[in-house]
Amino acid sequence: MKDKRILYVSSEVVPYLPETEISSMSFEAPRMVNKQGGQIRIFMPRYGNINERRHQLHEVIRLSGINLVINDLDMPLIIKVASIPKERIQVYFIDNEEYFKRKATLTDEHGSLYPDNDERAIFFAKGVIETVKKLNWAPDIIHVNGWLASLLPIYLKEYYKNEPLFSESKIVTSIYNQSFEGTLDKGMINKVKFDNIDEAAIKVLETPSFNNLMKVAIDYSDALIKGSSDLPEELEDYLKASNKPVLDYYSQEDFAEPLTEFYNNQVLKLS
Repeated sequence: MKDKRILYVSSEVVPYLPETEISSMSFEAPRMVNKQGGQIRIFMPRYGNINERRHQLHEVIRLSGINLVINDLDMPLIIKVASIPKERIQVYFIDNEEYFKRKATLTDEHGSLYPDNDERAIFFAKGVIETVKKLNWAPDIIHVNGWLASLLPIYLKEYYKNEPLFSESKIVTSIYNQSFEGTLDKGMINKVKFDNIDEAAIKVLETPSFNNLMKVAIDYSDALIKGSSDLPEELEDYLKASNKPVLDYYSQEDFAEPLTEFYNNQVLKLS
């Protein structure tokens, strides 16, 4: 992986949030590539329950300050950055007062999904892409983790399809069993359509369930990874039918070699 550029986009990363399958792999995979001489960047949301003082987050003024249009509303983008101690790995945080100030991640104290999670997902996808454009950093691979990041593939391939910086980038999405009950806001499809994304491509978002969000991510990714040993049967079938390269599930202890091989021999060789 020497000198390869890999952009990791995740809904959660340790040590900033508690350990889960997603947050652990979103740290371990970049760490592995970093040790192999690859160049990496990690992006995640700056949730209000991340302790900025303890983790030494600071705003990057030159990257902040643009407005992203979400469903016809201007939303200011704030970029913060921190380094993972001992790893020399930089993490960029996508922030906005309206979407990420509350002191929790995706659900309230009763375990109910926040009603604006759909807009937060759109904001996160656009915020990552706009920031990478400002950095002028062209990734060889973009690796997506977690359902809040699941709109990134379609936004890259549709909304930003004429952006030359990403013309050679390959998108890999890891599919996990970390889902949610019910659906996001029923108006989500119209908010994505507002960005001139073809309605046929997002028809499944008429019911914005976890499985349907992941189906859109699968449709617009170049390669896929099983991030959990046990996935919903509907998604297993959808992965099989995609006819795209799929890396089977490997535990944290065993993933390093298979993932390196997958990146090198399958993802990077895709035309």
